Amino acid sequence: MTNPLRKRLQAGKTCVNGWSLLPSSFAVEFMAKVGWDSITVDIQHGLHDYRSAAECFQAMTSYPVTPLVRVPWNEPGIIGKVLDAGAWGIICPMINTAEDAKALVRASLYPPAGERSNGPIRAGGYGVPGAYQGFANDEVLILPQIETAQAVENLEAILDVPGVSGVYVGPSDLGFSMGLPPILDREEPEILAIYERVLAAAAARGKFTGIQNLTPAYAARMAQMGFGIVTVSSDVELLAFSAYTAVNTTRAAAGERAAP
Repeated sequence: MTNPLRKRLQAGKTCVNGWSLLPSSFAVEFMAKVGWDSITVDIQHGLHDYRSAAECFQAMTSYPVTPLVRVPWNEPGIIGKVLDAGAWGIICPMINTAEDAKALVRASLYPPAGERSNGPIRAGGYGVPGAYQGFANDEVLILPQIETAQAVENLEAILDVPGVSGVYVGPSDLGFSMGLPPILDREEPEILAIYERVLAAAAARGKFTGIQNLTPAYAARMAQMGFGIVTVSSDVELLAFSAYTAVNTTRAAAGERAAP
């Protein structure tokens, strides 16, 4: 059994990633229908907990979409649980040093490469029954987030940690750590230079890259720059934007003033 997202990345294809903040398998099912390559269940800043994450993985099963999770922190318990529930990859926040990355790898991989406890309660159903433990270490994506100035300083050392699949850039916290506003779709020359450094360092090591984006246009630009995984907005933001557009298009057609 192979990780579909890993296979796509290895083929050099752009992976368009959805982002789930709402703890609703119903919402994720509708997200999964529209063609995302992967959907990340966000337990860090989203409203998800372990149970809602597992239910969302179940909702994705009928569609060709790869389930990922952003865990709340670099903590072995939750990392092991979401992998056991069926996540094919971990995005982990605030990985600032090689030691942080090593701890992430230990929590994500089975022995002898790591210290993940055996008990894939749902993931064990992937592939031939009983085979999961034999391929999990080769297929699970481990993506430390690069989102602080310290992480940028240690970028190459983080990428050199055995077991790390690549890195995922968090532009909002990255800029915030540098004294800039915490926003996405950044244009500051110093931030764009960091993106180029991330891409070059990952490419030199044959590793993957991802980045969080707000708009489709900026996500496409990041894909053209070379990022393999480009996240577009989130379910909450897409819902709000669609609702705002519907309300104000209707008001405009009825001759009423649009909402601010």
